Amino acid sequence: MAYLLDTHAILWFMAGDELLPIKSKNLIQDFRNVCFVSIASLWEITIKIQKEKLKLDFPLAHFFDYLASNQIEIIGINQEHLLYLLTLPPHHADPFDRMIISQAFVDGMTVITKDSIFEEYGVKVLWG
Repeated sequence: MAYLLDTHAILWFMAGDELLPIKSKNLIQDFRNVCFVSIASLWEITIKIQKEKLKLDFPLAHFFDYLASNQIEIIGINQEHLLYLLTLPPHHADPFDRMIISQAFVDGMTVITKDSIFEEYGVKVLWG
């Protein structure tokens, strides 16, 4: 199964935060599953660090090493994602979430997120 981790999911997984349900944690840790994080999430994290809305306890470069060592792949943005993005209804305006939703649809992935608004788009969601 292929899973796309929402921004908070990857941050909580990396931090070992108990806010991430054990079911989601186990799915991410199971190397039989293919897990992805969107470049949009990494962009969001970088912006939040720069604006001092997010503080990591380690350099951002370590975050990328962590992804690789946990076999979490970074998914880029391609033209199919952008074209599908044009078709999404305006349920909410967060551009990072909208891109994650678009990528999940185009690439047939389930999103690991606590954000219930994703379900309004009809995307497959898993949390706990």
